[in-house]
Amino acid sequence: MSINWILLIIGGLFETGFAVSLGKAQHTSGKEQWWWLAAFAISVSLSMYLLFKAMGGDKAIPVGTAYAVWGAIGAIGTVIAGIVLFKEPVTFWRMFFLSTLVISVIGLQIVSSK
Repeated sequence: MSINWILLIIGGLFETGFAVSLGKAQHTSGKEQWWWLAAFAISVSLSMYLLFKAMGGDKAIPVGTAYAVWGAIGAIGTVIAGIVLFKEPVTFWRMFFLSTLVISVIGLQIVSSK
């Protein structure tokens, strides 16, 4: 796995961070809300920067693949965080479609590596 893929994965995790930060900010007020909004700003900045870096350099990941994988990592992480932190429901169909997303991301990585 190249450094670009590692940067992309970390960027996707920060995408989860910015989505969770927004969710937490919605449920707070005052100074606590400002801390969550600051966490959002930091997470979104790092996430976008790492996406940018993953699409450049010697082993650049194609923009379509990079964006799809980055978004999928963020989506998967956000669903899991929603279940754990916000007590969102775990249903068969949610897990089924989350699984298809994981399979698609793995497929994109396989075909993009060649």
